Amino acid sequence: MRPKMKQRSFEKLVSNLEAMVKQYRLLLDNVRKEKEVLINSDIQKLNESNARKEQILSEIKSLEITRIVCAKELAHIIGANFSDPRLLEIAQKMGGAEGDKLRTIHSTLELLTKRVVEINKDNAIYAESALGTVNSAMQNIKESLMGQKTYQKKGNYQQGFDKSGHLVSKEA
Repeated sequence: MRPKMKQRSFEKLVSNLEAMVKQYRLLLDNVRKEKEVLINSDIQKLNESNARKEQILSEIKSLEITRIVCAKELAHIIGANFSDPRLLEIAQKMGGAEGDKLRTIHSTLELLTKRVVEINKDNAIYAESALGTVNSAMQNIKESLMGQKTYQKKGNYQQGFDKSGHLVSKEA
């Protein structure tokens, strides 16, 4: 009975981990495309990208909860630390082809997450740059609408609000 439980538990964990790999690949693809969207300053596509990313992250969180349950179950069966199960420890206890499979999946997930973090850092730089450009443009618009500072013939300083500050002249 125990070997069947161990095999079934192992298969559930592997299935879950493979689903996580798939979601992390989707996330990596999304953040790669997001870089191009940020460079092109396409707000609609950026909103779509963010919605996709949120959906993927939600799925990853759900899979992570399931992974913890599956890992605890398998760790308990094989005699590993089941209060805080580690994939590499489970792989070591499993040994053989099953252990190798877990190590391979672990390496894949580690590589994918590292790559997502790197690209996300680059994207943050692009986003900050775009935000700086927008803020600068907004400041220029604000300054042009505030009016010109002029001196009258008497030498007094006067803020000229008569025509500036309005998008449409009342005199027209």
